[in-house]
Amino acid sequence: MTEPTAIDEIATRFWDAHLRLSPLTATTYGDGRFDDRLDDPGPEGRAARVAVARQAADEALAIPADGLGVEDRITRDMLRIAAELAERDAALGFHELAAVDHMQGPQTVLAQVAQFQPADSPERLEKFLARLEAYGGFMDAYIRILDEGRASGRTAARIVVERTIDQLKRLLAMPIGQAVVPSMAQVASDADRERVRDVVRDVVYPADRRYLEALSGAYLEASREVPGLASAPNGEELYRHAVRAWTTLDLDPRDVHQIGLEELASIDAERLEIARAEGFGDDVAGYRAVLAADPANRASTREELVARATGDITRAMAVAPTMFGRLPSASCEVRPVEEFKEKDVAFAYYFSPAADGSRDGIYYVNTYDLPSRNFSKLASTTFHEAVPGHHFQIALEMEHPNLNVFRRLGSRIVGGAYVEGWGLYAERLADEMGLYRNPGERMGMLDAQAWRASRLVVDSGMHGLGWTRRQSIDWLLRTGLSDTDALIETDRYICWPGQALCYMTGMREIRRLRRELEARDGSRFDLRAFHDEVIGHGSLPLATLAAELPGWVSPKLSSAGG
Repeated sequence: MTEPTAIDEIATRFWDAHLRLSPLTATTYGDGRFDDRLDDPGPEGRAARVAVARQAADEALAIPADGLGVEDRITRDMLRIAAELAERDAALGFHELAAVDHMQGPQTVLAQVAQFQPADSPERLEKFLARLEAYGGFMDAYIRILDEGRASGRTAARIVVERTIDQLKRLLAMPIGQAVVPSMAQVASDADRERVRDVVRDVVYPADRRYLEALSGAYLEASREVPGLASAPNGEELYRHAVRAWTTLDLDPRDVHQIGLEELASIDAERLEIARAEGFGDDVAGYRAVLAADPANRASTREELVARATGDITRAMAVAPTMFGRLPSASCEVRPVEEFKEKDVAFAYYFSPAADGSRDGIYYVNTYDLPSRNFSKLASTTFHEAVPGHHFQIALEMEHPNLNVFRRLGSRIVGGAYVEGWGLYAERLADEMGLYRNPGERMGMLDAQAWRASRLVVDSGMHGLGWTRRQSIDWLLRTGLSDTDALIETDRYICWPGQALCYMTGMREIRRLRRELEARDGSRFDLRAFHDEVIGHGSLPLATLAAELPGWVSPKLSSAGG
């Protein structure tokens, strides 16, 4: 580790303060200092988080940029962006819209905590129990935000409220002996588990009931029937902010919509080429239907699906040295999505390793509606979420010896489009690495690419142009998604405005930079060096990547000395 600079010290102080105010984030990264607390979603907690970001940005910007090294320049700019986004988020009241979330809302946090927080010693158990005890006040704060949203008109979309209500009902219908949190708690004895069960019965279940009651009454009635932000007060400005928060770019929704249509047309040409080569002529849908009906393309059990994903990760790691000079130390475990939320979440997602090395990365695959989870779809998803995608990039970021702790652990708060762009780029890279077993898996990859192009179309359509939920579902069905995924994905985009733009926006930028450097360097272009530099500085705002990357990638001298 190099000697920390003044900018490093500012960033480290910011990250430590951020974790104190976001103890759930700390636990996720394996930092147990605040394991007895929950985040404060109320006005004091929100104001404190904005103030911490602004103070760090002001301190960093007081240091002139001239003469700073590359990493200091990046860190300085990222602190500025973090503060600007936090302030704008607060000014627009975005917390009111985010108070209801069937993907990662407040009703899901304790199940996540139970997975990541050890409670296997007396001290750890007391911290875990204290956190559970705090859940009542935590949920009451969210109930007050629901009231704020009703007053301002910034309510969640009705389908998001309905999904959250259904999820809460499923949780509360579980007998206490089968409750999710006690069942998952990492305790040392049955007696300790019983103590957890008591707090869940006496504190957690009543808090969830209060939240359910608040959602089911006047709030549901006030929720937005038209799902996009276009239907909310000041909806256009809210969506422009959401786009910038996720991509760090100022993009016009109409331009985003058109880019999605153009990308989709290009991918359609590639899919047609495979269908013709497989003897289906122009009938791409017919080829896809044959793939979907093939028993060899489906797992018969949850365990088989998990095993297939695990095998793909092993194969990808074996080939990775041909494309990368640096490999992560952390492994990636595959787990099925928990049954209580599998109906509401996407096909797959990833959790990063613990910062202290105590937990590897976790790749979750959704085994709900198992007949629709085809191997031909699983392959590209695994390469996106695990290797050489998110796990590869994020683990290397966390293990980087010369980045300050904010850059290693916290930079994704302003680098979302970079992270997801790398994941989507990794799906294409897997094709170059020879990882797809057959044309069916390549078709699955192209369907996944088309799906991300369609995300530009439907996200901008619903939130910027006033599309209905049905329009999004129908569009995604034509793209090639199953009925189940078209429903789940549409409701995800409704729940998280702008997030769906990260993937294609980020990949387009990485591919553009690669094309330009290949043209610049010709036969001296070193793909391994390019990849090492793209993911060698942590998660970055896209504009920062574009400005800095050409200077990082030096042409490799050819064997002829050229």
